Amino acid sequence: MKSSRTKNSIRNITFSFGYQVLVLVLGFINRTIFINILGVNYLGISGLFSDILSMLSLADLGFGVALTYSMYKPLAENDYRRLAGLTDLYKKVYRIIALAVSLIGLALVPFLKYLVHLSKPIPNLQLYYILFLANTVASYLVVYKTSILTADQKDYMLSKYRSIFSFFQTVFMTLFLWLTHNYTVYLCVQVFFTYAVNFYCSYIAEKEYPFIKEKVELPFSEVKEIFRNLYSVFLYKISGVLLNATDNTLISVLVNTTMVGYYSNYSMIITNVTNLINTLFYSLTASLGNLVVKEKAKRRYQVFQMIQSVSIILSTICICGFTFLIQDFIRLWLGNKFVLDYPILIAIIINFYLSIILLPIWVYREATGLYQQTKYIMVITALINLVLSIWWGRIFGVAGILLASAVARLSTYVWYEPILLFKEYFGISSWIYFRGIIKSIVFTLSLMLAEALSINRFVPSNWLGFMLKASVVGGMTIFLVLLFYLNSPGLELIKDKITRSKMQRN
Repeated sequence: MKSSRTKNSIRNITFSFGYQVLVLVLGFINRTIFINILGVNYLGISGLFSDILSMLSLADLGFGVALTYSMYKPLAENDYRRLAGLTDLYKKVYRIIALAVSLIGLALVPFLKYLVHLSKPIPNLQLYYILFLANTVASYLVVYKTSILTADQKDYMLSKYRSIFSFFQTVFMTLFLWLTHNYTVYLCVQVFFTYAVNFYCSYIAEKEYPFIKEKVELPFSEVKEIFRNLYSVFLYKISGVLLNATDNTLISVLVNTTMVGYYSNYSMIITNVTNLINTLFYSLTASLGNLVVKEKAKRRYQVFQMIQSVSIILSTICICGFTFLIQDFIRLWLGNKFVLDYPILIAIIINFYLSIILLPIWVYREATGLYQQTKYIMVITALINLVLSIWWGRIFGVAGILLASAVARLSTYVWYEPILLFKEYFGISSWIYFRGIIKSIVFTLSLMLAEALSINRFVPSNWLGFMLKASVVGGMTIFLVLLFYLNSPGLELIKDKITRSKMQRN
């Protein structure tokens, strides 16, 4: 079973990582043509509408997470009848959700004029919003079927087909935009491919698990238990949305919608790289769910140590890369007017660092279903973020809105969740975890200071110069990071696992 977990994890990571790389490359091509044809105002509209519809995703109450988690045990026990019952239950629920999202989304149309602030009005604003809404509703129609693939550690199958559809979607969106210069056509192509990929993945799930088409009624007691646990998941859901899906809306209202467009270029890069790294970790969630059910606390902690080592190394490498390269990249890619001030960059970097360094904790949270004990701390985090974002946004603008998110996280779940996880699932003190994080922060800041005083003095004037600077920053960072962490407990465990795997194959 351990071998199977490892094999499935590697498959999930490989296919998901390849999918994210493809999305990243195509995204840059699409974004470049988009800005050249439509301009930054349309970019701001896209960012704002995406934020609004992310907030509308609250309507699913966290069912996606609850659905996947509830399937771990019946999959481990080959309980196909219960799996069919879960799928049938969530099919009914998601139909209601799709209707609710549609109605709530349409009800917001009259209020768009209060959220959009542009010096020059954009025509057909309501039509664009409705097309964004249609794109969002698509996922609710079939997600109940594909969740079983995720729970059964077969996300790589979904990633393969999503990569294919994503490739053709971006190609056709870019092509039609270039030919027509029409944003409506651009969005229609997006909606078509979103529906196509969702229904095709649904077909794959039915083919792989034909029993999910059976109509099985779950006992009322089981349904009641699922909905009882859902309350905790919902609090996480609403907290996550208030933390992560309000920045563009607040920037649009407190600053202006055009600034959303400028910020979205940075957030696109950060989001795509974050998704790449998330792929490495969240592809392990189903395997960790299986691990938590079947293994002892000592083994759980050993796996956590390995994941934590990878997280620390990646966070340091990425932070140094973004700090010293992203401004040069934006300037060479789009021009000086698209480069944001350094206070905004610092706020972006801090939030990015926290999102990477906390991934091991979040992945274990997903795998263990650790929602009951931590639900209220997330609500407090979200409220602090919302209050500080409005307050600091009025004073400091974009930098204040983004910095509020970092402060909210640092003051709440950054310290609370590790304490709980170590107590409940590892049976040891969390001080060893915090000691490692503090050590990582000190090393990262020292490395950044050294690079700021050396290579960052060089400002490239062309892409060749940028590649040279990126090579020096990347090479220097990777060498020193690996040298510093070479003998860390987590890397020692990884090296030992690789050695044993080679011996078993031989």
